[in-house]
Amino acid sequence: MRCCCFGAFAPAKKDLPQSQTGFSGFSSDKNVKLFTYNELRSATDNFNPRNRIGRGGFGMVFKGTLRNGTVVAAKVLSTESKQGIHEFLTEIDTITNVRHPNLVELLGCCVQENNRILVYEYVENKSLDRILLGPNNSAANLNWELRSAICKGAASGLKFLHEELDPPIVHRDIKASNILLDSNYLPKIGDFGLAKLFPDNVTHISTRVAGTTGYLAPEYALHGQLTKKADVYSFGVLIIEIISGRSVSKGWLSDMDKLLLEWTWQLYEEGRLKELVDSNLKEYPEEEVLRYIKVALFCTQASANRRPPMPQVIEMLSKPIRLNEKELTPPGFIEGSMSTSKASKATITSNLRTKDASSSDSSIPFSSAPVTCTELIPR
Repeated sequence: MRCCCFGAFAPAKKDLPQSQTGFSGFSSDKNVKLFTYNELRSATDNFNPRNRIGRGGFGMVFKGTLRNGTVVAAKVLSTESKQGIHEFLTEIDTITNVRHPNLVELLGCCVQENNRILVYEYVENKSLDRILLGPNNSAANLNWELRSAICKGAASGLKFLHEELDPPIVHRDIKASNILLDSNYLPKIGDFGLAKLFPDNVTHISTRVAGTTGYLAPEYALHGQLTKKADVYSFGVLIIEIISGRSVSKGWLSDMDKLLLEWTWQLYEEGRLKELVDSNLKEYPEEEVLRYIKVALFCTQASANRRPPMPQVIEMLSKPIRLNEKELTPPGFIEGSMSTSKASKATITSNLRTKDASSSDSSIPFSSAPVTCTELIPR
């Protein structure tokens, strides 16, 4: 059983296209299509800026059309990024041959000379953050049915990574810009450059902290203690963004000295959760929307052990069940972490203190027993 994801595939040298035989670091258990640089350069019109559709974790992403008519997204590793090579290998090894409707499919890669390019299926509506949080008020097109489906689809993708793969995968960078939407607004989780394979029979992995400010679980940000519950925390933040139409990465709310998650908890305690709902949502089922917000609060509790696993999250989102709010405790977040919000990635330093929404200075409880998040509804 492998415990890390830094090796990738290595086809025999005779199978590699010309100029790709010098690339090392792959193992033989993967089967990825290898594209030549010329193929991808032709497909993207020489990586023309007009074909640029985004920026990945370590480079630009271009739309391209292969000779057979297949439309693809080519993510080009920046030649200046040493860390990017590590992420490149990780991404290949993590998601090769992994198929799920809510995961972006890796079609192949190019490792020719100094070029490192990942080739993905093209997802028509690009990333969730562009629609939900963009400047052109595109969020008005996202009614509640679509927002609900995006929440449940992303949850399904995470459940697949956590529970249905062997070994499981912890994504480590769940956020709005890594949720891509196809032509029917079906969500697909992308960018696996920070992902970790999670071995069996361990409570957590101690690792270098990497991710995006605002989405980092406190026990991971402060102590490097990585579990599946770090993804659950990030997913909870994502739900709040989807419902509120606000970005956690933009730091403090303009009208108050609070973070988005902190403000959400305040509204919950004061019985004013409806104020969190995006003004673009003109009509919505109030009880269901409020349940989604409460699910997000369960996912972002300060103690990792109090957060529900993804199968239970899906159940809480999908069924009109009563949530056991007596077990709900305040969310945890990193006080001051938003000061670096302009950076897409952040390493959290150890001098930051954890904070929950009911205390200005508290430590993270690691030993809490798992709790029941739902109650049976009397018939």
